[in-house]
Amino acid sequence: MPRKRKLLAQLSALQNRTSFPQVDAVEPLNTTPGADASPKSSKYFVIEKKKSPQLQEDFFNQPCVSLAKSFLGQILVRKLPDGRELWGRIVETEAYLGGEDEASHSKGGKQTQRNAAMFMKPGTLYVYQIYGIYFCMNVSSQGEGAAVLLRSLEPLQGLDAMRELRRASRKAPTKLLKDWQLCNGPSKLCQAFGIDKAFDQRDLTQDAAIWMVPGQDPPGEQDVVTTTRIGIGNRGEWAQKPLRFYLRGNRFVSVVDKKMEREMAARGHSPGS
Repeated sequence: MPRKRKLLAQLSALQNRTSFPQVDAVEPLNTTPGADASPKSSKYFVIEKKKSPQLQEDFFNQPCVSLAKSFLGQILVRKLPDGRELWGRIVETEAYLGGEDEASHSKGGKQTQRNAAMFMKPGTLYVYQIYGIYFCMNVSSQGEGAAVLLRSLEPLQGLDAMRELRRASRKAPTKLLKDWQLCNGPSKLCQAFGIDKAFDQRDLTQDAAIWMVPGQDPPGEQDVVTTTRIGIGNRGEWAQKPLRFYLRGNRFVSVVDKKMEREMAARGHSPGS
């Protein structure tokens, strides 16, 4: 018996000297060595982030004019390949109604390879090129071949990156752009957000590089100027249709209709009233 007790004591001492990992020192499962093991870097946080108040299909699924007005005040978000996010508040839009609209790319109901996105589900991006150089971005709505052109944004986040992108897209060196010059026009908007033909037919409700979130304090009817569209050429009565909408008094709008604003003021429509 003494010999047995001696062997047990030796075994116990050996176990105490052996280094076993403690439970709280074991690396969490499914983590990358050196990575932050906090919840913000876990797959569960990523899932939660997807539940952010991103605009979904029911928002885009409305008639073209209604959608063009509803866009005002909403936020466009663009995630660059390096992870930086660009945020801009939509302040100016134009509605293109489809087949009957002589100024629309889908006039007469004609569907082509170029305008196919206009016939896709609401919330689909239609990006086309003008003058062989610049790009314009539209979003499909309800209605066969109907879409809304995003004309101007108010930059909110990532302004330095927007300047870099605008500078890279222009051939000749120019002065540093001011904030209000970054996105005050459909092609400038696309340059500042790095939007090109590769974004055509993307779904704003599903894409990881571009989406929309609700803006704060949606504008009231008295804050929205309704006027004619820009640069559509000789399209008869359609050139005079009030299908452009912008936030009154916003300095990031591309073209201000002073006559219409005076008429609104005469009717007692003061901004924010």
